[in-house]
Amino acid sequence: MTDADTSTIEQESDDAVEAAGALARRVAENVGEVIVGHQAEIEHILTAVLGRGHVLLEDVPGVGKTMLARSIAASFDGSFNRVQFTPDLLPSDITGVNVYNQKTSEFDFRPGPVFANVVLGDEINRAPPKTQSALLEAMEEQQVTVDGDTYEMPDPFTVIATQNTVERDRTYELPMAELDRFMKKLHLGYPDSGDEAELLGRVVGNHPIEQLSPVATLEDLRAARTAVGEITVEEPIRAYVTRLSEYTREQAQLGVSPRGSIALLRAAQARAALAGRDYVVPDDVQAEVSAIMPHRIRTTTADRTGEEIVTEARRTVTVE
Repeated sequence: MTDADTSTIEQESDDAVEAAGALARRVAENVGEVIVGHQAEIEHILTAVLGRGHVLLEDVPGVGKTMLARSIAASFDGSFNRVQFTPDLLPSDITGVNVYNQKTSEFDFRPGPVFANVVLGDEINRAPPKTQSALLEAMEEQQVTVDGDTYEMPDPFTVIATQNTVERDRTYELPMAELDRFMKKLHLGYPDSGDEAELLGRVVGNHPIEQLSPVATLEDLRAARTAVGEITVEEPIRAYVTRLSEYTREQAQLGVSPRGSIALLRAAQARAALAGRDYVVPDDVQAEVSAIMPHRIRTTTADRTGEEIVTEARRTVTVE
């Protein structure tokens, strides 16, 4: 390969990374037409989408979790389905079911709402664990198996789920196997007075979500994901992520899994793309670690949380 060929490849890579960053900024601006504030959370969701991950939004009712998920979905021209999780929801209500066709004397598969580019699982913790587990295969393996037959998920495929932090006696705790499949767990919190006043002004009359139009195609997103996946992660960065995960395992009953380490690297790659870089730096890892690691940690005492352990890890673990 000549120097000219190498230069051309590097230029194409730089252009792809820049296009991925531009897509994220374009979507963030579009979402900002509906969501007031929460810029950091919007960026976190976009880095998860670019990093091929799923997102869990946890907070009290009424702070905009569902609207944020809908705004992200509406910014792409792909398919979107919403599943309202309830105690009587069955796994087949999510994945789909085989129905007997009298004309052909065969069973036809009718896909469930999980077959969409973006799936909103609203109040996911209101359904029992058996129903929640219907998402496990789809989230990890990009496929669903029904009665022995396997069906591929659409590409791209992202789950954005919400859960309330109140009414614990009327909800079910998400199993660890499912929590670990969410790349990130985010909290929105209440808006400040200025943001809330602006929000009230926007929703008088028609809600802005009704006028939101896509600003990116699915092909744009696929290309962006490919570009993000090719961003360079040098060995010292990989070793740094490994030591962060090892620290959590040493300090807790259950630490961050290898899946969590992979999620952190992929999110760091997406964070680098947002900054217009084709390589990951420690600051990219630092920016993502607090959204990716804490929900994967289980401690033996109630007075020490996963968030505190991750904060300690950020402070004590260094890049070598």
